[in-house]
Amino acid sequence: MDKGPNYAKGRAVRQKLIGDRAVEQMAKTVYDDPMMEKFGDYATEAVFGMLWTRPGLDLKTRALICVVSDTATHAWPELKIHLRMARNMGWTEDELSEALLHMGGYVGLPSVREALLVAKELFREIREEA
Repeated sequence: MDKGPNYAKGRAVRQKLIGDRAVEQMAKTVYDDPMMEKFGDYATEAVFGMLWTRPGLDLKTRALICVVSDTATHAWPELKIHLRMARNMGWTEDELSEALLHMGGYVGLPSVREALLVAKELFREIREEA
């Protein structure tokens, strides 16, 4: 598939959100075969190049929306990625944990508990990377 202008925009947004190190790691471990490479190219163009670049919301707000969505739908691997994005966009550990705790009244404590465990692991990893 030819990579158009939305791919280039999406790649830049993805790099900004996730960071160079995480993008390189994902290329080696997730997008390391033709099937997943196609998926990654599509997500880069359609999601990051078209959706994340729409006007109306900043990247920080969009990242928090993804954290909430992942928690509500039990998308734990995606939650880890989106929590990293949220931290990179300026959300603090305290703010993110409070947002997750707030969800307890709306999506249930078991989901929030699992999300907090994912956050705990990711926040530790980020501190170790620094």
